[in-house]
Amino acid sequence: MSEQLRGPVAPPSQEAAAAAARERLDGLAKPLGALGQIEDLAAWLCAVQGECPPRPVDRVRAVIFAGDHGVTKSGVSAYPAEVTAAMVRAFLAQVAGVSVLARQHDVAVRVLDIAVDDELVGVPAEVTRYKVRRSSGAIHIEDALSVDEVTMALDYGAQIAAEELAAGADLLIGGDMGIGNTTPAACLIAASLGLSAAEVTGRGTGIDDAGLMHKRHIIEQALSRVGDRASDPVERLQALGSADMAAAVGFLIAAARAGVPVLLDGVISVAEAIIADAIAPGAAMWFAAGHRSPEPAQALALEKFGLTPILDLGLRLGEGSGAVAAVPIVRSAALVLRDMALLSDLVPSD
Repeated sequence: MSEQLRGPVAPPSQEAAAAAARERLDGLAKPLGALGQIEDLAAWLCAVQGECPPRPVDRVRAVIFAGDHGVTKSGVSAYPAEVTAAMVRAFLAQVAGVSVLARQHDVAVRVLDIAVDDELVGVPAEVTRYKVRRSSGAIHIEDALSVDEVTMALDYGAQIAAEELAAGADLLIGGDMGIGNTTPAACLIAASLGLSAAEVTGRGTGIDDAGLMHKRHIIEQALSRVGDRASDPVERLQALGSADMAAAVGFLIAAARAGVPVLLDGVISVAEAIIADAIAPGAAMWFAAGHRSPEPAQALALEKFGLTPILDLGLRLGEGSGAVAAVPIVRSAALVLRDMALLSDLVPSD
């Protein structure tokens, strides 16, 4: 792993901008706090941009990290692994759920095959340019990745972030596509926060009660197999994560180091954010939560970060869809602070 990824990340240090945002928000033509969480978002944007009022959030770019997971073969998902490859093609055809939302909200979407268990014959070469391997290991019986593979994936993620920043992104979103991926996500959150399998196991794509109990057992096996090795965040990612999640971790760290904010999606991206912040302490201060997932592990991880999701609509599609759906609210937060009148301009004091 590149040494540029490991180590503390400078927090948004523009305290003056955040303080100015709070002062301006209190002076707008509205009752104090009347815009609720939109005000918090506006202050956060000022802090990460370093200016008040904030610049409009015009260039939002989402990257979908696609990959399969060996644990899927043990029956932790309601859908077969073959769906992952089919969905990559759906993203390219712009007919997936996130594609529809992104088109509506003017968000650029890019899909990358990091570890899809398919050769994806006929897809553009740039889609498979950062492929690490076909599928990741079945984490309840083996490590997800080798040492070299986790290093490669992290570095690939950083390169991908650099490309998105060079394209002019002022807000990034990391999306996911991989049948079975809520299982490694739950494992990473459990191992990071010292939680049990019972606390973090959710229904993912919609498994029934018997499937939920089986998935919990698989997560217990994975956590028990890894044991104390999970104390190091990179080894935790290698043992319990996946290539696509490792690439997304590198992406998050590189964005934070570059001072570009990230809107997190569901349980997958929040699990990645926990690892990113453990590898590069302070990275999480550059993240906001796009939405609340029904997955219990996500709620527990967001609580650790002190993040309140923008949306709470019961979304569990993944793909970055919840974060993309929240983009209009982020944009509104910036514009309200820029364009709304001050009460003092409307009602001058004597």
